[in-house]
Amino acid sequence: MESQETFISHLIELRQRLVWSLVAYAVASAPCLWFSSELYDVLAQPLMRSLPEGSRMIATGVISPFIIPMKIGFFAALVLALPFILYQAWAFVAPGLYSHEKRLALPLVVSSTVLFLAGMCFCYYFVFGQVFKFISGFAPKSITVAPDIEAYFNFVLGMFLAFGLAFELPVVVLVLAMTGLVSVEQLREWRGYVVVAIFIVAAVVTPPDVVSQLALAIPMCILYEIGIFFAQFVVKRKAVEPLAEAPKD
Repeated sequence: MESQETFISHLIELRQRLVWSLVAYAVASAPCLWFSSELYDVLAQPLMRSLPEGSRMIATGVISPFIIPMKIGFFAALVLALPFILYQAWAFVAPGLYSHEKRLALPLVVSSTVLFLAGMCFCYYFVFGQVFKFISGFAPKSITVAPDIEAYFNFVLGMFLAFGLAFELPVVVLVLAMTGLVSVEQLREWRGYVVVAIFIVAAVVTPPDVVSQLALAIPMCILYEIGIFFAQFVVKRKAVEPLAEAPKD
């Protein structure tokens, strides 16, 4: 009976956390939808800078000029509300963690958010400019480049997600080491296989050009090494702290 009441209380708390997350997303959506057209113009800048002067993007769908900026507004709202949503997830699992795990959980939530945003910024400010310049350099002069806004949005969203998730690699490595699923020694031993896997993933999720593939693969290799670097300190600290927290006789 007591276990059933505990389970119900957890479900109630989970519902409350989800409701607060939805409220935060709704609040963030209001300004993002209001400025959705301006957000699209900002998002289109890397491509527009690589096109010949006077070029414009086109909309082949009847409602695309309305739908695409709205989608961008919703996506921007999700990014804006992401720190609060991750905090709600951390607050839900925190009561079941040891004190040393709680001290690491919040930094992991913050670092996950920062790394995801860093991946998006790296993609926007560096990768897009290089990729679009590389692609436009191969376009014959007899072709008028006029990208469709829906195709461009799908491309940008896919690249943002790819780079945002790729930049989470240090957190993934750290969690794997913390939970004991893999050891730091194994992470070092698997370095060669991981590098090969990274280049395969980069070739699959990015456009078929060398610039974007290297722009994703090289940072992921560096981030993997950063994850190993921090994992060795966290694992050593984890091995010592439970002894300090053990009750004395």
